[in-house]
Amino acid sequence: MSTWGRWDRQIFARVAEAEPPLVQAVLPRLSRAANHSRLWLASAAGIAAVGGRPGRRAAARGLAALALASLTSNVFVKYAARRERPTIDGVPLARRLARAPRTSSFPSGHAASAAAFATGAALESGAVGAVVAPVAAAVAASRVYVGVHYPADVVAGCALGVGAALITHRWWPRRPADTRLQHHAAHAPALPDGAGLVVVVNESAGQGGSDAERLRVLLPEAEVLERGEDQDLLTLLDTAADRAAERGGALGVCGGDGSVNAAAARAVERRLPLAVFPGGTLNHFALDTGIHTFDDTAAALGEGRAIAVDLARVRPVGAADGPTTHFVNTFSVGLYPELVRARERLEGRIGKWPSAVVAMVRLMRTGQPIEVEVNGHRQQLWLLFAGNGLYSPEGFAPAHRTQLDDGLLDVRVVRADRRLARTRVVLAALTGTLDNSGVYAAARLPRLRLSGLAGDASLAYDGEAGPAPGELLIDKHPAPLTVYRPA
Repeated sequence: MSTWGRWDRQIFARVAEAEPPLVQAVLPRLSRAANHSRLWLASAAGIAAVGGRPGRRAAARGLAALALASLTSNVFVKYAARRERPTIDGVPLARRLARAPRTSSFPSGHAASAAAFATGAALESGAVGAVVAPVAAAVAASRVYVGVHYPADVVAGCALGVGAALITHRWWPRRPADTRLQHHAAHAPALPDGAGLVVVVNESAGQGGSDAERLRVLLPEAEVLERGEDQDLLTLLDTAADRAAERGGALGVCGGDGSVNAAAARAVERRLPLAVFPGGTLNHFALDTGIHTFDDTAAALGEGRAIAVDLARVRPVGAADGPTTHFVNTFSVGLYPELVRARERLEGRIGKWPSAVVAMVRLMRTGQPIEVEVNGHRQQLWLLFAGNGLYSPEGFAPAHRTQLDDGLLDVRVVRADRRLARTRVVLAALTGTLDNSGVYAAARLPRLRLSGLAGDASLAYDGEAGPAPGELLIDKHPAPLTVYRPA
């Protein structure tokens, strides 16, 4: 036996034989609580519920890392290693558990899951990671104490878990903390205390009345209109925009990306500057423009600081009927609109994020590619994505933009007319190699024409889904959108 092997067993024996009262009371229970990742699933639910947007992202990345670590550890590594469970004098110490595991000892799956969840959460939020890390360390240590793993098993599991969390960056990049925004200043009136501002609060997108009250305190001169439960958001935005135009002020919106989209179209039509207050579940547009809090927007209003932003539009052409729609973030046809529709059918019963996961699993199994002409070329696609401005990084998981007034669309397609296309795109996405895959292509274009879409085809823009006309043109609105943003 090697020196490392002897040390491994000696450390195990000392830990397993120690029986302080507090350790006896806590560690076995903690070890059992982590069975089947129940502890981490409950932790993720709590973090998402009380941690706001950073908490939701921390919980999501933690669970993604946990899933990858658990799959790798329990399905692949354990069956390759085949290490026997620890014993002392031939007696297995796993008797401290209600039911001793029968799988290989190496590596510790519990330690891998604990380290993966804690590291994934910490990558998104240092505060969440600081709370979770001690619990994860205790779970890892408990596996030695209850007698089912040697210390080396736990160390290997922790290393695997940390690696799984870091790998999530390959297919879900984290927004850089030091992103440098490249925006150009635009003229907008200074509105101290919100004088001349009419802001609509979309209660269904965020915290409802609490956001409205915050705005009234922050901007006492502004007119705050709260959307009622049965009130049409578009009608309310039209009313607010008309009042703001009469006063020579600005239109404001408090909500998520869908609410911002609707407000942006009305602001451009009336040549009004737009004040965005990030109060929704998703606030990608606000973050890309450099707005993180209500105070950021209030400061920009008081100083009259604003930037010019492109507003992309989708227009039916030819014999197609339907209104022009706009998007501030993204447009897509293919699997993503179907994902949105499936998620919306489920979220009333199981919540938004769980419904998105269930919908994705179903679609990857049953989804069908679409036939479409892209700028006159017939193609079979799983997905066509168009971003309002260049998204970073390249590949399957565009995360952020540094400039929103470049006049170009970021077009990406996943082709379905290649052999084993669905399998190849999934593997490429998981391994972060989609850029080099033959099923993926990207281009930056000022406009995009789609035609030949089937009658049941659908499109998605800024998280909303709807029917797609048979032929449409995607380009930028000729007038820029003016958005308040602090220096």
